[in-house]
Amino acid sequence: MSTLTEPPATGSPAAETAPGYRPGRTLPLRVEALRQLKRRRTLVMGAVLAALPFVLIVAFAIGGTPSSRNGRVTLMDTATASGANFAATCLFVSAGFLLVVPVALFCGDTVASEAGWSSLRYLLAAPVPRARLLWSKLVVALGFSAAAIVLLPLVALAAGTAFYGWGPLEIPTGGSLGAGQALPRLAAAVAFVFVSQLVTAALAFWLSTRTDAPLGAVGGAVGLTIVGNVLDAVTALGDWRDFLPAHWQFAWADALQPHLEWGGMVRGSAVSVAYALVLFALAFRGFARKDIVS
Repeated sequence: MSTLTEPPATGSPAAETAPGYRPGRTLPLRVEALRQLKRRRTLVMGAVLAALPFVLIVAFAIGGTPSSRNGRVTLMDTATASGANFAATCLFVSAGFLLVVPVALFCGDTVASEAGWSSLRYLLAAPVPRARLLWSKLVVALGFSAAAIVLLPLVALAAGTAFYGWGPLEIPTGGSLGAGQALPRLAAAVAFVFVSQLVTAALAFWLSTRTDAPLGAVGGAVGLTIVGNVLDAVTALGDWRDFLPAHWQFAWADALQPHLEWGGMVRGSAVSVAYALVLFALAFRGFARKDIVS
């Protein structure tokens, strides 16, 4: 009896794919993560975020202990009370804009940079399925964005504890949270900041699939985020501002109150996730039909 087998019929799955080919195993996350980690912009952004707490410490050392103005005590006025207060202050001064930049950078540069380097079509010819390529890049980009958002308050907590001591988190409105209670509250605040930045991440990622210019995707996401902040400042919009992600960007401050309030953070998270899901869907849908020439 012959041991030879007949060749697969034309059009069958065996004839269309190479032996051992698994679409789900192309462009592994660890490979993409290492590629992004070794890039200079990743290292520079990490250094900038890690350096900010020390810049503030030097500023406080030169300018002296913060004091209240007009009898109003703010989070900035309690920055040197403890390491927890310093971490909360660093989060306060950076959540509005500084943390937007790494999120837009990691998510906006990821696909557009491949097109700019003229390597995107070669990745797809590997062959890496388009959905798999986007999924790998999106997961890694969101991972680096989360790491950037966590890095700043983590370094601030360590540096603040070293310079100002370990103690309770003094609340500007009165009262305090014990050190053991302050840590989970700070963790909840950081988690909300990440969720609130999903809109910027999704916007940058969508733009990255639409352009071959990384700077255009990053700058467009940052610019539109600033526009959202400006619109939120227009009080004449009334309740319409509730539909702006920027309206809820500081809702994390409710986690640092004597009685934890979830209302603002839940509503802000819902708005952010809703916008993000729509933009991510547009990115995948548009990229699946896009003619890749770069």
